[in-house]
Order: sequence, then structure tokens, then C-alpha cells
Amino acid sequence: MIRPITLISLILLGFGAGVLSTNLFSTGHETSKLMTDEEKKPLYWVAPMDSNYRRDSPGKSPMGMDLVPVYEEDDSLSVGTIKISPEVINNLGVRTIKVAKASLHDAIKTVGYVQYDEDSLLHIHPRVEGWIETLYVKAAGDPVQANTPLYTLYSPELVNAQEEFLIAINRNNQALINASKARLQALQLSPSFIEKLAVERKVKQSITFYTPQSGVIDGLQVREGFYVKPGTTLMSIGQLDTVWVEAEVFERDAAKIHLEQPVTMTLDYLPGRSWEGKVNYIYPTVEAKTRTLRVRLKFANPDLALKPNMFAAVQIHTSSTQQHLIVPKEAVIRTGSQDRVVLAKGDGRFKSVEVQLGLWGKTHVEILNGLVEGDEIVTSAQFLIDSESSKTSDFKRMEGSANALWIAGEIRQLDTENRVATIKHDAVPDWGWPEMTMDFNLDEGVDINQLAVGQSLHFEATKQQDGSLRVTGIHVMGMVEKTYPSAKVGGVINSIDIANRTLNISRDAIEKWDRPAATMDFLVADDIDMNTLSPNMPIQFRFEIRDDFVVVEITPQQSHSSH
Repeated sequence: MIRPITLISLILLGFGAGVLSTNLFSTGHETSKLMTDEEKKPLYWVAPMDSNYRRDSPGKSPMGMDLVPVYEEDDSLSVGTIKISPEVINNLGVRTIKVAKASLHDAIKTVGYVQYDEDSLLHIHPRVEGWIETLYVKAAGDPVQANTPLYTLYSPELVNAQEEFLIAINRNNQALINASKARLQALQLSPSFIEKLAVERKVKQSITFYTPQSGVIDGLQVREGFYVKPGTTLMSIGQLDTVWVEAEVFERDAAKIHLEQPVTMTLDYLPGRSWEGKVNYIYPTVEAKTRTLRVRLKFANPDLALKPNMFAAVQIHTSSTQQHLIVPKEAVIRTGSQDRVVLAKGDGRFKSVEVQLGLWGKTHVEILNGLVEGDEIVTSAQFLIDSESSKTSDFKRMEGSANALWIAGEIRQLDTENRVATIKHDAVPDWGWPEMTMDFNLDEGVDINQLAVGQSLHFEATKQQDGSLRVTGIHVMGMVEKTYPSAKVGGVINSIDIANRTLNISRDAIEKWDRPAATMDFLVADDIDMNTLSPNMPIQFRFEIRDDFVVVEITPQQSHSSH
């Protein structure tokens, strides 16, 4: 940390001697030394959660919390607050910005490889056995046009199929004509070839097959003279009007990837150019060795500049439609053990406060706790100010009771009609709240459709002018797995009510709860088959205490003895 005399020397060197006095920074710690020994007396006491509840002496609020003293306003600086003259603020180049809510934008940078668009990749197989007599393409990568010769095949099976067709024509048997014609079509002979055969009535020993689509040859597996059969892949024909790019992203970024997200791609050997595409497919598994998620991207390639197996740099542009409380990255001071910002409190007063960071974007970072919307923070020269403020700062956002705080909690009930959420929340030291469950009204800006019973979340609770509380922001964390107190014990079934799924059981004592043996009714969980149970049956069972006592496991026993 920069000591006071060192900081003053640095500023004097930067802006000239005489600009600043030795009273550059005034701190709350120094001001407290000037106070008289006479202790200030509170004007009155108020309830932490209801400023309208006032008393002339200490006591308890209606909710059982200690009343908070309220003192007369004075001009002294609070702990950790420093004051700087306007001239010094100008010379330091202090800039500030209002904390606001906005969506986060980011770009995931990674690499990928260009591939054929497999939706249009066509594999060529023969339907019969035979020999390649003529091959019209010579190498992989050769361009081909649709309906041009691809290869010539001699196959005894094709010869026989032609002869059967001509025999059917000579006999003028329409059923045989139709059957033999269908066979020729199934063997991939074109309609024009079949029509010509019917007119000329001359069997061809070798038949030429044509390219079904335009493109380029990929994976050429045969040469002239090869013997082939239906299981042989002769070649593939790929199209390059559109291409796929296989990319990988780290596991931590997997949740940010969605279909149809925009993507930008560049190639080192084609400088100055970029291609715009989108996320076409997200693979369902993470690679075990690299812990990366494969993502397939799709790009238009009208000038065929993109070739299969090219190496590319890609940026997947992510954005969240949800509004977050965000600040510029450069405003955050990261120390390794603490994240903080410098809060501008007006009239030249500044204070370092601790913040809890959330999602990181390209230029901004989400604030989960420590700031509220509308706060003003320092974005330049904050390190100089922080070096002085942090000496005495308690790093709390405000020295009094903040009007709005971010709190962690769990939704227990949700009244969508009246926009009320019952939330079990953590303790709130700034407001003197213990951990408890209470009702909160939801602000109109909060999307109630995002909420569900059982969710864990961070929520912004804001005190209204009438003393009520309102949830003005939410950050859903996930669902909380529900657990219930349970015990495993032996017993005997006395009676069974299948219609109401109820058992009357004489159970043994429960030692861990210090409960004696008792006879009582238990509900039975839906996944237990009650038809396997009978009266007077000894059992070992486990039950949970929910709204009722619910049997969740049950095992018949040979005999039973009370403990």
C-alpha cells in the first residue's frame, strides 16, 4: 500500500509543487480525533425494518430485533471516507460513472477447422457387383458438374436386368414390364436410359453413371479396373457453397453457447477478410481428455475461398437478454483476497467498498452485491484514492442502512396473482436482520415467469418511502434440493387403507430423537406398492417428516421385537 507521504510526493511530481497541500486527503479517522470527548446522544431509536416505528429509548422492534439509534447529522466524515478538493479531482483526472443495469455482451475466442457441409455431402455406392471400366474423375478435389459422366461399370447383374426388361416387352406382359422396369430404376439406371433401351431394344454391356450433383470430389477410393460391390464407397461429392467449422470451447463457457448465436471467423492466410456465420449444432457431450465442448458453426462460402481443413480463428458472440447490474472492468480493483470499487459519494467524498462479482462480459462485469443501481463509482485514478481510503475503510457500501441490498435466499412460496414471493433469506448485517423467512412484493420490472418455488437466488431488496420492501432485481442461481428430517425404525402394520394410502403402524422407539415407541398413522409415498403389504406384518421402514409423516422405504421382516 502507498504510504501518505509517498502518495503526496507522487502527485506533487506529476502536477507541480504547490498544487496540493499536505491536507490532500481528509479521512474519517483523522476527523474522529478532533471530536470532543463528549459522547453524542441519539435523537431517537427506530426499528431496523420500519423507520416509522420510533421510540425514545432502546428496546425491541415488533419483530424482536434491537432498535437502532439515530443521531443528529454532522459534517464529519465516516470511517474510510476521504475528501478531495475539486482542483485535485481535476488534476488527478478522476472520472466517474453511474452504476446501471444492462445486458452483458461477450465474445468467446477459440479456433476451428473448416469442413464440408455434411448436409450436402453425397456418398457414391454401386447397387451391383462389377468392374470399373472408365473413371472420369482422377483425384480428390476435382470439380464436377451435375449430370456429367462419373464412371462406367460392367456388371453381369445389370446385363441380366436389361434382358429381363426386353423379354417382358417382347411378351407384351404389362405386369412383367412394370416389375422389370422398377428393378432397373432400383439399380440406379436413369429414366432416359430405360426409355432408350425400350426403343432400341439393345442390351448394353457397360453402363455409364452420371454425377447426381455439382461439387468437388472427396475421398476417391477406386481406380479403373477395380472390382466393386454394393458395400464399396467409391467416392464422395461435397459442396462448398456453405461450410461447417468444428470449434471447441472450454467447459466454463458451455452455458453461454446457444443455437443461432452469431459467429465471426478470420483466417491468417486471408488477411483483411472475415466471415459471419452462426452456431449450427452443439454436441451433447464434453470431451473427456480436453474438457472442452465441440460446437459446429455454419458459414456461407459463395466465392469458395474457404477450403476443407483450413485452420480458422472464431469468435462466438454471446449476449444475455437478462438485465444485470454492471460496471466497467477497469473500475474494479482486484487484490486477490477482495474485489472492490471506489464509491463517489458527492461533494468530493470517496470511499472504497467491497463488491461481489458475477458474470464477466467483454467490457463489463456483473455486480451481485456491494452496489445498487444509481451509485456513482470512479473509473480512473481509483488506485490512488483506494490507497488512502482502504487504510481505514470498513469496505461496506454505506455507513448507515442502505436503501437497497443484494441478498441470497430461497423461494418458499410464490403468489403470481398478487406478485408476492415468500423468501427464506440469509442474515443481512447491514440492516441488522437475522436469517428468516418473509414476504416480498415484486417490482413490475421483475420477470415473475423466471421464478419458481425451490429456486436459490440473489435478489435486490429495496426499501420504499412508506417503509415497505420490494424486490427490484433477481439473479436466479438454480434449484435447491429439498431435504426432510428422516428416521429408520422397526414396527408392525396394524391396518392398511389403500384408498387413502395410509398405514397404521406400531413403531419402535427412535433413539436419535429420544422418542418412545408409539402407534400412529403414516402416509405412504407413491412409488411404494401397498398391495405387497398386509396387517400384522413386521417391517423395517424409513419415514420423512414433511407436512405429514411419509413412509419412503419399507421392507418386510421375518419377525419383530420391540427395542
